[in-house]
Formats: sequence, C-alpha cells, structure tokens
Amino acid sequence: MFVSAVVAIVTRRLRMPYTVGLVLAGIGLHFLPGNLDLQLSRDLIFYVFLPPLVFEAALYISWQELRKDLPVIALLASLGVLLAAAVTAIGMHYAVGWSWAAAGAFGVLISATDPVSVIATFKEAGVQGRLRLLVEAESLLNDGTAAVGFVVVLGLATGGNRGAWGTVIEFLLTFGGGVLCGAIVGFALKLFASRTDDQVVEITFTALAAYGSFFLAERFHFSGVLASLTAGLMTGSYRGADSPFAVGRERLEAIWDYVAFVVNSLIFLLIGAREAQQHFGAVWLAVLVAIVLVTLGRALAIYPLCALFVRTELKVSVRHQHVLFWGGLRGALALALALGLPPNLPQHDEIIAVSFAVVAFSIFAQGLTMRPLLRRLGELGERPTSGKAHS
Repeated sequence: MFVSAVVAIVTRRLRMPYTVGLVLAGIGLHFLPGNLDLQLSRDLIFYVFLPPLVFEAALYISWQELRKDLPVIALLASLGVLLAAAVTAIGMHYAVGWSWAAAGAFGVLISATDPVSVIATFKEAGVQGRLRLLVEAESLLNDGTAAVGFVVVLGLATGGNRGAWGTVIEFLLTFGGGVLCGAIVGFALKLFASRTDDQVVEITFTALAAYGSFFLAERFHFSGVLASLTAGLMTGSYRGADSPFAVGRERLEAIWDYVAFVVNSLIFLLIGAREAQQHFGAVWLAVLVAIVLVTLGRALAIYPLCALFVRTELKVSVRHQHVLFWGGLRGALALALALGLPPNLPQHDEIIAVSFAVVAFSIFAQGLTMRPLLRRLGELGERPTSGKAHS
C-alpha cells in the first residue's frame, strides 16, 4: 500500500497513467532483494478482485443514460466480442499453427476489453459524458460476454459437444442467470438497507451485494461478472428520495472509490511482478502475431458495427469510435481466464505467455498513448479530484 501511494503521487506529477506506474513498480519489486513472493492467481483475480471492481464501476453508470445507448453497447459487447474473438482465433490457428482448441480459447479470453484497465484510465483522464458511458459500459458488458463465451468454448475444447442449440442455450442461461442473480441480490440489498439507519451496516450490505451476487451466480454456473454488474447498477440507480441508504450517496461513492483504489493497486502491482517472471523469447513470433490480430479484431468490432447506427439518433461520432477502438485495453480478466486454463489444453503455457505479453502491450502502448489521443481528439476532461467527478 505504501508503494501504491508513492506511485500515485509520482505518476500524477509526471502525468503518467497510474496503472503503468504500478506495473513498473511491480516489476521492480520482483527484482528487489528479500525474496518478495508476489503471486497472481486466477482465483485471486476472479473471486477477490473482480467483484468489487465491477460493482464499483456500475455504481456510477446511470440506468437512464445507459438505456438510451443500450442498443449500441449491447451490439458491441456481444457481436463485437464474437467478431474480435473469431479474427484472433482464426489468425492464431493459421498464422502460428495453434490447435483450434487453443486458438479458440485464446481468442475469447483476449477479445474483451478489461473494465479494470479501461475504467482506471478514463478516471485519470477525466473523461465524462456519452464517451465515458460508451467505453465503460461496453467494457463491463463485453467482460461478461467474454467470461460466458470462455466457459462455452472451453467446454467444447475439452470434449463437451452439446451441439449448436445446446451451446446457444448454455450461453443464454449463463448470461441470463447472472443478471437474475444480480437482480435478486440487488433487490434484497434495498430491502435490508431500508430496515436500518446504521451507516456501517449499510456499507456492509453493499459489500455483500458485490461479493454475494458474484458467488451466488458462480454457485449455479452463471456469470458472476454480470451478477455483480447488475447488483451495482441497481444500487447506483437509487438516488434522492428513492435511495434506501441513510449513509448518503456521496459518502457511499467515496468509500467505494477507496476500495477500487486498493484493489486496482494490488492487481497491477501483481501483474507487474508476474510479467517480470515471464519468458517471452520462445513465443516472440506468436506475441507479434497476437498483438496484430487483437488490434485488427478490435477495429472490426468497432467501426463496422458503429456504421450500422450512422443514420439513427444513436450515431457514434468518428472521434468516439477512435477512442472505443484504441481504448480497448486488456488486463486482469484476460489473465484470470488464461491462468485458469486446464493444464492439458494444447499450447497451455504458450497461451499464458502470449496473454501476458498482449496485456503488457495494452497497458504500456495503449495506456501511455490514450491521454495524447484524447487531447488530440478534444475529449480530454479535467482530472478528477474526488469521487464527485464520477457522477
């Protein structure tokens, strides 16, 4: 935490993305004497870090605003993810020679933009308005799509042949079940919060909503990410007289801002430490091909699909499309899925190494150039100084 606080101070003065500074600090910590055993695991990311981060991000999304752009966001987060995954999978199979099972799993896990990286970057840049809603909401929803798709692809890769209809039904059940679990927990949260004016208890209920919705969904093999997202949206939609919270919205957001800071700090420090342990020499060609394919897949997921809305009131400006394309950062979710691959999957070690390399490229290349791009496009906002800047 001391390292995280120092990195926050230094990166703010250098006007460098906080996530980049944390990854560099994590790499440095790995080489310090004293044998700091900093380990990043799939369970740590998935069950400890992801629920509060998804919940916190959803708190700031207005359902009224989200509903207006939901057709655009839903298309990008569904068909867009599938297009990006297909481009990457086909390319890795034919260009690198990976098996279809390995290429398919990698294509899905790396296709979704990661809400942890995206939201951290946009918070620092002070981006507001429709652009921020599009980028953050799309990253949250396609996060859920990728997690669900990964389970389906992995089932097919390991011999679970359910047929086309069986695969579609499984996808819909996993997706819909996650939303249902989040809605149930979100409703229960409001019910319990309205029965008390103890602010500490209310904060405890929000933490239970973040983790409880996630674990409930995962218990029934639904999407925990979508459950936490739904619970967060429901909690964030309680405003003014409709809010059951005596703690007040500003204080609630301030507390969750701190939770997000702590979890983000730990994630990117651990990513840096794990990056330092990777050996990319044997997979350098696969890494270069993967970076090109992932970038191309993201472009095909954004520009053609946004063109479908060009003659409607939901038209996405070309400037916003550029930000959606380059703002598609990869991060913790891709690494969690890669680290959770079964050991007997073909090219298992190569997938993990290439995933870490693509995430490193995303954090450094895209993260360091995002602010200049936003400035050039005239979308750079004021750097937020408190949680109020999210509202």
